[in-house]
Amino acid sequence: MSSCRVNGDQGRPWGRAVLLVSLLAATVIAVPAAAGTSGAPGAENRVVVDATAPGRPFPHFWERMFGSGRAVLSLRESYRDDLRAVHKITDFRYVRSHAILHDEIGLYSENKNGEPVYNFSYIDQIYDGLLANGVRPFVEVSFMPAQLTPFEPDMTGRNLEVRQGFWYRPVNSPPKDYARWDALMSAFARHLIERYGIEEVSQWYFEVWNEPNLDFWAGSPKQSTYWTLYDHTARALKAVDTRLRVGGPATAQAAWVKAFIEHCQKEHVPVDFTSTHVYGDDTAEDVFGTTEKISREHMVCRAVKKVHDEIHASAMPSLPLIWSEFNASYANYPEVTDAPYMGPWLAQTIRECDGLVQDMSYWTFSDVFEEGGVVKKPFYGGFGLLAAGSIPKPSFNAFALLHQLGEERLSADAEGALLTRRHDGTLVVAVWNYREVKASDTAARKVTLDIRHSGAGTATLQSIDGEHGNVNVTYQKMGAPRYPTREQLTELRAAGALPAAVTRPLEGGKLTFEIPPDGLTLVTIGAHN
Repeated sequence: MSSCRVNGDQGRPWGRAVLLVSLLAATVIAVPAAAGTSGAPGAENRVVVDATAPGRPFPHFWERMFGSGRAVLSLRESYRDDLRAVHKITDFRYVRSHAILHDEIGLYSENKNGEPVYNFSYIDQIYDGLLANGVRPFVEVSFMPAQLTPFEPDMTGRNLEVRQGFWYRPVNSPPKDYARWDALMSAFARHLIERYGIEEVSQWYFEVWNEPNLDFWAGSPKQSTYWTLYDHTARALKAVDTRLRVGGPATAQAAWVKAFIEHCQKEHVPVDFTSTHVYGDDTAEDVFGTTEKISREHMVCRAVKKVHDEIHASAMPSLPLIWSEFNASYANYPEVTDAPYMGPWLAQTIRECDGLVQDMSYWTFSDVFEEGGVVKKPFYGGFGLLAAGSIPKPSFNAFALLHQLGEERLSADAEGALLTRRHDGTLVVAVWNYREVKASDTAARKVTLDIRHSGAGTATLQSIDGEHGNVNVTYQKMGAPRYPTREQLTELRAAGALPAAVTRPLEGGKLTFEIPPDGLTLVTIGAHN
């Protein structure tokens, strides 16, 4: 959902672990662990790695697109600093944000005669800034300009019937006049093409609205009125140039996709991709209509598979699926999104969702973010990889390590593990020690890699855990300042950085190590060592 349902500041200890192992050509032969998908903490887990195996393409679908705070925030230097930082450690290609049509952008107004007036000044600055930093827009077409609604709400948000609950009060109303909406969409598309060229803009995406099945859409009935909005938007954009890519329904909780495809097919409405959202703590009742208990570990990819299968069974089975929001939580829980927990959770999500989706957009890359109001302190469970002040969280380091996975996945991997191969032949194995958020067991996981047919003599290890690469330790020692000084910010950024790699010998082709609570380790092994 992209909305902060809970504004929790509570924090408590957490214990999670993930291991990344890079090898020169390998196959994993699973030796089952005593319990769970990630092995029994405290017990030895042996993974046999044979350096000969077929593979299949493994595109980095989890790191090519990120969500962000609303569009106007991209004009801030702090936003662009964070964008550059995440771009440096990932394959960041697209950014999605809410509210490109919000009144604070100034795109649409009406003069004293009631005639539409367009102003593209901020639009240009927003998209110029993204492109200058190597990232393209994933344009979420939202929300409604106030003067285009039938209710004429003012900027104070007093007219609550057409204002969603975010701090910046987006208007969630259908337009008062679809002819004016169509004209706005046409003018928007023409301007973008005139400024950037169709060869560029045809590589963007245009997603119609955000989560219309929730309170972001005030049309009634929700689904049929959203169909009307989608139809007008898609047809208006395609009328400017058929190469523009348009899709939806951008729903929460993996909803409406089957019905959306059926509608587009029946009414001959253009659609180039489908999109939807889910979070790790969404409920089975909301997502699947069942009463079963699905853990945070499996919820996202269970939902992805559901939608993947719906598309495959539809009249448009080749439609790309873009998961335009996901995270372990839709709320603000420091023990989740600010914690080392995100390493194993992300690794498990990548493992399960591979092959089911074109791209997944992590919500969000930065805590330059104001849906619940102005950020009050650096660590409050925000969605971003970087806390306020560009402080890297453990999730930032998890993305940095998982970025080093290869471009090919080998088929013979193990539960709780990922084995991939890079273009140069180096292999990367991820092994993790996942535990649910409220689990009390904090034992380490002992792992032995039995490496065969490699010939390597040494390994390099790069690790983060509860004490290393986890800025929360330093922050708490500082007394958890609400407003860190500039000197403290410098110290916190250094404390959150990835520790340097170390080299260890392989003994008889084996490497034994412990994955401590909160641990995430990258081990690189190859004949060149």
